[in-house]
Amino acid sequence: MSSPSPNELSIRRYRARAAGSDASARRTMPLRRRTIDLLQLQPGQVVLDVGAGTGLSYAWLREGVGASGRVLAFEQSPEMFAQARARVERAGWTNVWHVCASAETVALPERADAALFNYTHDILRSPAALACLVRQLKPGARVAIAGIKFFPWWTGPLNLLAWLKNRPYNARPGDLWHPWDRIEAYCEAPLQRWTTQLGMGYIASGAVSPHWAAPERPPGGHPQRGDAP
Repeated sequence: MSSPSPNELSIRRYRARAAGSDASARRTMPLRRRTIDLLQLQPGQVVLDVGAGTGLSYAWLREGVGASGRVLAFEQSPEMFAQARARVERAGWTNVWHVCASAETVALPERADAALFNYTHDILRSPAALACLVRQLKPGARVAIAGIKFFPWWTGPLNLLAWLKNRPYNARPGDLWHPWDRIEAYCEAPLQRWTTQLGMGYIASGAVSPHWAAPERPPGGHPQRGDAP
C-alpha cells in the first residue's frame, strides 16, 4: 500500500481539526492582521487568499480592496472550505470568488495584485504549487507570509517544540529552517522578515519579479504554468 501524498495527508489532518479551526486561530489573529497590512491593498485591487481555510481573512481582505475590488481564494480541505462557503453566504459577500482546490491545480478567474500566505507551510514547500500560483499573479504582485519556523540552531531542544506544533497540521513538519526560501526565489529582492512568537514564528513580505509573470491571457483562458526556479 502506497503512502499518502502530502496533499492527501494534509486533507486527512484538517478533516479532524476543521470544527475547531476558528477557535484555535484566535491567538494568531493579530499576526494575521499584521500580515494582511503588509500587502498594502488598495481599493479596486484583486487579492488572492492562498489556502484560505475557513475564510477568516476574507473580511479584512475585502476591507482592503473595497467594494470595487475582488477577493480570490482556494482551500483544498472540503471540511474547511465548507465553513468558508457558509461564511460568505451568511455575510452576503458578492465580491468573493473561492473554490475547493489544491494549490497545484487551482485556476483563478483573473490575475491577482497581491497574495496572502497565512500559515500555508506545505504550499510554500511545494515547487509545483508555487509555480502554479506565481504564474497567476500580476508582475510585481505583493506577497505577505505568516508562518512557523525553527528557533535559532543554538537553542537545540527547543526546536522539538516547533516540530511538534507543526506536525498536526502539515505534511512537511521538519522543513522549518528557511520555510520562505522557495517563494523568495520568485521575488525581486530578498523578503523583508520579522521574527514573531518568541522566535518560533515569522512574517515576511516582498514583491514577485516580473520575470516570473505569465503573459496576459484572454478572458476565460487558462493560466499558463511555469517551472519552479
